[in-house]
Amino acid sequence: MDRETAAVPSAAKPMPSSLREYLLYFLRLGAFGFGGPIALAGHMQKDLVEKRQWVSSQDYIEGLAFSQLSPGPLAAQLAMYLGWVRGGSFGATLTGTVFVLPSFLMVLVLAALYVHFGRLNWIQGIFYGIGAAVIAIIVQSAYKLIRATVGKDLLLWVLFSTLAFTTAWTESEIVWLFVPSGIIAIFVKAPPRFHPDSAKMASFIGIGWLFTGVHGLATVGTIWTLFQFFAKAGAFVFGSGLAIVPFLYGGVVGQFHWLTERQFLDAVAVAMITPGPVVITAGFIGYLVAGPVGATLAALAVFAPPYLIVIIGAPYYHRFAQNRQVKAFVQGVTAAAVGAIAGAAFILGRRALVDFPTVLIALVTLLLLRAAKKIPEPLLILAAGIAGLLLSKGH
Repeated sequence: MDRETAAVPSAAKPMPSSLREYLLYFLRLGAFGFGGPIALAGHMQKDLVEKRQWVSSQDYIEGLAFSQLSPGPLAAQLAMYLGWVRGGSFGATLTGTVFVLPSFLMVLVLAALYVHFGRLNWIQGIFYGIGAAVIAIIVQSAYKLIRATVGKDLLLWVLFSTLAFTTAWTESEIVWLFVPSGIIAIFVKAPPRFHPDSAKMASFIGIGWLFTGVHGLATVGTIWTLFQFFAKAGAFVFGSGLAIVPFLYGGVVGQFHWLTERQFLDAVAVAMITPGPVVITAGFIGYLVAGPVGATLAALAVFAPPYLIVIIGAPYYHRFAQNRQVKAFVQGVTAAAVGAIAGAAFILGRRALVDFPTVLIALVTLLLLRAAKKIPEPLLILAAGIAGLLLSKGH
């Protein structure tokens, strides 16, 4: 995407557009945009910068860098930033809302169906195949991210390997290693020169179903913990949408035991077969834990930190967007995030690839992703679900 971005004339002046047209674009992208955060960011560059010319190349590049630098889901944060460019805080609020809303509503419906029908044999057979395909997609995404962000840089490989190993070994994402990775990259790649003038850097009668997940009625304590957990996820997870997977796994499965490993894989699968940001899996997990209320609170919590970062940080961002130390920090953090994704792929793969049929589905999916790059991921996941249903009969 960097090569595509570089091809855009930097002198291009944005064309006028109404806020209504702007919002309708992000509503459509949220409803029909598949392929994960990198693909969604690519759509914004192609549609808004090249075709419609509603956004200048410079604003897009700075918005992309800002989203990579900041914690939270990359695609949603980039949408909010471009909304801020178009209409300030009000524009960021509306853009973020219309971009996330379609996928949230889809996830809400799928989660309700999963809770009510998830124990049927045919549903289990479908997710038996989907889980294997998801592993292949995560592996392919990690491979792309490694090539794009780590490349042949020895330091970034060290940071990547450290996070991949620790994530796989501990079966959880160690958040506090992300920031040191960025700091290490600063001192190795762009050692700062310090100057005095440097810039400072319950049970409710009649409405219990609203709080009911796969384990029954959720307590007030569980709902509050759920909100806090997803707020932390939105505030401290860097990188693409898949970077949140190891963090969520460590908390949802390992720490709080809200979901089984199979249910967690199903949640990731649902996020991948729906359009919009991958992080919308928070809504599905929230529903499984505490019903519609849990889904709403989890989604609000995970998107609130990046939203606030855009609203508060964007006005000051231009002052240091080209700073060498900031760029080095972003490289270090990104390498660490990709390492965590690779570690998560190992953990989830060990659980999902349980027999020959699941290994076969994963390998075929990976080969198709590598050989036929234009096949939509949701189509592959649908095919894997059908294959899982057929292969699991009598299994």
